[in-house]
Amino acid sequence: QVQLVDSGGGLVQAGGSLRLSCAASGRIFSSYGMGWFRQAPGKEREFVAAIRRSGGSGYYADFVKGRFTISRDNAKNTVYLQMDSLKPEDTAVYHCAAAEFPAGVIFRTSRQYAYWGQGTQVTVSS
Repeated sequence: QVQLVDSGGGLVQAGGSLRLSCAASGRIFSSYGMGWFRQAPGKEREFVAAIRRSGGSGYYADFVKGRFTISRDNAKNTVYLQMDSLKPEDTAVYHCAAAEFPAGVIFRTSRQYAYWGQGTQVTVSS
């Protein structure tokens, strides 16, 4: 199995930036695709971004495209989410997750991910 630990959340003003990290242990990190999801109070968990096991370009929900960047460093067993131009509506608990993506597929729903971090709170003030 894979154990994931999220970190990097905090309080930031609108227009500011945060960088979330997700450290993995257990199985070989490079075997898994990684995703970020978020959940605000009273709302369903929603897809934010994902990246293939080999890295490269990320895949994004429309509401963060152009503002957030997902990346990974397999040597450090870590995936990142750089969050720029933050908006109050970005306020949520952010979770990283791991899955085995088939070739040519990116998972965009929570049920497709087997392993989850504990979550890190991001709060954006107006």
